[in-house]
Amino acid sequence: MRRVRASLAVTLTIGLAATLAACSDDSDPEADAPSSSASSASQSAPAEPAELTIGVWGTKTEVKAFDQVVDEYNAATDAAKVTLVSWPDSAAMQAAIQAGGDVPDVFLLPRADVPVFSDNDLIEPVDEPLAARAVDLGDGYSRQAIEEFSADGRLQCMPYGVSPEVIYINTDLVDFERMRVQEFEAPADETYERWSWDEFNAAAEFATRPRRGISGLAIEPTLEQMAPFILSGGGHLVDDEEAPTSLAFSDDDTRAALEPTLETLRNAAINLPPEQLAKKSAVEWFKEGKVGMIEADRSLVPQLREIDDLRWDVMPIPRIDSAATIGDYTGLCLSSASDSPGAAADLLTALISDQYVAEVAQTGYLVPVNQRVALSERFLQTNRQPLNSKVFVSSIRTMSVPPEARKWPAVEAAVSDSLHQLVEERPTVDLEAVTEQIDEDSQPVFGQ
Repeated sequence: MRRVRASLAVTLTIGLAATLAACSDDSDPEADAPSSSASSASQSAPAEPAELTIGVWGTKTEVKAFDQVVDEYNAATDAAKVTLVSWPDSAAMQAAIQAGGDVPDVFLLPRADVPVFSDNDLIEPVDEPLAARAVDLGDGYSRQAIEEFSADGRLQCMPYGVSPEVIYINTDLVDFERMRVQEFEAPADETYERWSWDEFNAAAEFATRPRRGISGLAIEPTLEQMAPFILSGGGHLVDDEEAPTSLAFSDDDTRAALEPTLETLRNAAINLPPEQLAKKSAVEWFKEGKVGMIEADRSLVPQLREIDDLRWDVMPIPRIDSAATIGDYTGLCLSSASDSPGAAADLLTALISDQYVAEVAQTGYLVPVNQRVALSERFLQTNRQPLNSKVFVSSIRTMSVPPEARKWPAVEAAVSDSLHQLVEERPTVDLEAVTEQIDEDSQPVFGQ
């Protein structure tokens, strides 16, 4: 996994200011709602409204939020009529496009797929259209987010959502106040924005209830689940962060990071047994109150909110040596084949406004890249679970993103058996042999 570079790949400043409407309150996204006049930044509006499509994917709740945004936009301007097109996931969207479907004028796209769309001339870089509409990217967007969508000195798509991995905890089972009273190690910082590996292990021990069939921890033996711990321990996932040819499990630093990781994941006293994970996922066991802690991203939040008798919160990935996690981005792109590129750019400008981003973010699925919205009550929702939502925002600072992310599912499949062996065979496993096998099995996939 690679950390983002320290320098900007484009000459844009970073953040979002209100060209759509003047902001009367810097802490309130609703103050940035688009107005009918600002929705048409083009100097010469067409006599007839431009016919535009916006392509999105996600759950019914997410799609409904975008539908509401489209209705508001259509009501705010006479310059365009926007139609929403949706799919259940990004793979379905791309399959439809590859089968001969039209590319929407504006559409969501995973960061990993941007180079493919760019190489096939399916998208138009967004930096010049946004600059022409006086969109100031001041402090609203991180340098990391801008660089991840930049290539050849151009901003290919606009960063929109981000998904860092965090730890979900059952707060009936992991109660830090009770832990301190009973002299268990617990986070001393009551903002709960950091905790140590020892505190994480103590929480797993405290949450375990053998007589009730409750395990303290359920981390699945996958690359995605193990990667944050490897990175936190100073290890590496790939041999070359820019052009990987292999996983790096046999690297000395990675093996050193695996030692504390495997010691915890192999601890039968606190972990959900492998045979239980074979029956149901860690998430399903967590929903049933049978696991104290799991690892997941923000998309799990709405599912857990539907369970009335489950009390839960989130914590960052615990530190072995340093803070680390993994995750990825989605962006909003402009079609290069749009019949109305100016109107499409106007729509994109509106979609990244604080008001519209907040309306989608408050569904609970999305961590907005727009930092103004991410730090607002519309996203944090401090009166709802999880109370510690700011962890999703703070985790982005230490998030690494996967190189060659389109290949990651195939890499995962290629090394799955060895990862299970690494975790589940406990004292009998030959660490050196298995880590070398993991790297060897990954090489054909990276070489494709």
